[in-house]
Amino acid sequence: MADTTRITINGAAHDAQAVPDTPLLYVLRNELGLNGPRFGCGLAQCGACTVLLGGRPVRSCVTPLSAAASAPITTPEGLGTAEQPHPLQQAFLDAQAGQCGYCIPGIIMSAAALLTTHPSPTDAQIREALNGNLCRCGSHTRILKAVKRAAGQ
Repeated sequence: MADTTRITINGAAHDAQAVPDTPLLYVLRNELGLNGPRFGCGLAQCGACTVLLGGRPVRSCVTPLSAAASAPITTPEGLGTAEQPHPLQQAFLDAQAGQCGYCIPGIIMSAAALLTTHPSPTDAQIREALNGNLCRCGSHTRILKAVKRAAGQ
């Protein structure tokens, strides 16, 4: 039986109608129509579903809705828009960091969390922060450049 869970997504409150252990990803995509977080593996191993929960990157495919009520959620749609992209999103566009682009929203969310805590990260810090995000196209060098570009390096 579905419950009502109040969650804050991209600055707006929503009453989600779902069982508390429903993966947050399903609520974001199916109930709220937010397509930035992607379904990749469903096992928290690829990072395509990454969102920020209280500023920390989490895998929304394994984060229960009930856990998401405790802190604000930011999805790629909450960072910027096509008309006004977030500096990180713009850096990824400028560096042509995505090939197929499926992984990029999750990578951008992980990078956004990194830049909040380390505004001028080293290459090692970037690699560590993005370690759980998989890119099958092999755009890793461009992704690294895009994060450094967003950091102003």
